[in-house]
Amino acid sequence: MILYPAIDLKDGQCVRLLRGEMSAATVFGDDPAAQAAVFQAAGCEWLHLVDLNGAFAGTPVNAAAVEAILARVTVPAQLGGGIRDMATIARWLEKGLARVILGTVAVDNPDLVRQAAKAFPGQVAVGIDARKGFVATKGWATETTIQATDLAMRFEDAGVCAIIYTDIDRDGAMQGPNIYATEALAHAVSIPVIASGGVSSLADLIALRDTGAIAGAISGRALYDGALDLAVALQALKA
Repeated sequence: MILYPAIDLKDGQCVRLLRGEMSAATVFGDDPAAQAAVFQAAGCEWLHLVDLNGAFAGTPVNAAAVEAILARVTVPAQLGGGIRDMATIARWLEKGLARVILGTVAVDNPDLVRQAAKAFPGQVAVGIDARKGFVATKGWATETTIQATDLAMRFEDAGVCAIIYTDIDRDGAMQGPNIYATEALAHAVSIPVIASGGVSSLADLIALRDTGAIAGAISGRALYDGALDLAVALQALKA
């Protein structure tokens, strides 16, 4: 199972939100590229980047910070937030991103996801963010009546390389991930599922890994707060 350190970007800074509330942002640094270098030095295999402003605006906002990260590190990075058309997808991949994450458009324009997955094989993931099992879009501000599992199954034959499943109520709360829901989703589809939201301890990571069904886990606040040591966690997951 791959551990993805998260760098959430708001106004060019590294932040973490509590349950997706932009007004509840904690700033952890004003040099995202330096933070990315720290994660790389600890041995991470991937980085998970989120343009929080972009998720609300519907277009990239923290592009300069993302580009600085890509220039600073060599490990592959995936990015979500504000990526809602083919031109933006192509532009980000040309700039060196290994993977784009499509969230809102997976609901609003699923055909775009299919077109992108076909045009850029292995480089398009779907982000499914759910509150009490129902998908939320546009920076989690808009709630839908679509079940997370139903949305995931719509892309079973689309060629997407991963699903990033976030339990919004767990995100940034340091209360542990929703292992049950994430594992159930992973069993429902053949697409690799990455867990996000609430991953706050080594025990959480081991529990996710030991399901045998979950391909990856994203952690943010726990790494910044020191509750989780990245180097130790990476070694433990290899054991």
